[in-house]
Amino acid sequence: VCVLSQVLLVMPLLFGASRCSFLLLPVDCSDLHDHYPSKPSGVYTIFPGGPISPLQVYCDMESDGGGWTVFQRRMDGTVNFFRTWDHYKKGFGNKDGEYWLGLDNIVLLTMRNKSELRVDMEDWEGGKVYAQYTSFSVDPESFGYTLNLGSFIDGGAGDSLNHHAGRKFSTFDKDQDASGANCAKNHLGGFWYGACHHANPNGVYRLGADATPLYIGVEWYHFKGFNYSLKNFSMKIRPVTSV
Repeated sequence: VCVLSQVLLVMPLLFGASRCSFLLLPVDCSDLHDHYPSKPSGVYTIFPGGPISPLQVYCDMESDGGGWTVFQRRMDGTVNFFRTWDHYKKGFGNKDGEYWLGLDNIVLLTMRNKSELRVDMEDWEGGKVYAQYTSFSVDPESFGYTLNLGSFIDGGAGDSLNHHAGRKFSTFDKDQDASGANCAKNHLGGFWYGACHHANPNGVYRLGADATPLYIGVEWYHFKGFNYSLKNFSMKIRPVTSV
């Protein structure tokens, strides 16, 4: 049995803690939920890279059994998502509000275990739907942070992410899309653009239907079409064996 102080839990290497202490540090929100199933949704610290690399995330402890690690979240337009490659690589925003967790962190989380993806969204009329994928992973930067997706499960949203499967990540200063144009620059976001998008979750936060200018909002084509910017949008992952 491991009996350790709070200090040892935070800095086990410094104090030479035994291997069992590592098991008490949650590697993701699913791990946290498994140990403390009554914890509500909110901001928590996880340790996907080990005990000396804490990472704050928002955990969704309610949707479909809970245990989801949120890596993208839009809700009020307070954070600018038209960012450089370096910003999308490292992450930005506020964990208790809008944020992007960072591509390197997403790679780290999805390389540990096979993960599933859930995409939740809400329109300005109160309609809530989701899309789910049986597997989700992102390749390392040397492979362009390529997006890998499994089978689609419809929760009313439709499959707008299939167009982006197998694509490399693009920002306005690092164009890796499948278009002759610069999709990230033209659609004011950063994403796994193809030619160019059916989903633009990192676009400009706007108040619903707006076609001036075109195709720049927080969009999910198969739910509300182009030029309708959604009110709430979040992308989250969970090990497929967690529930």
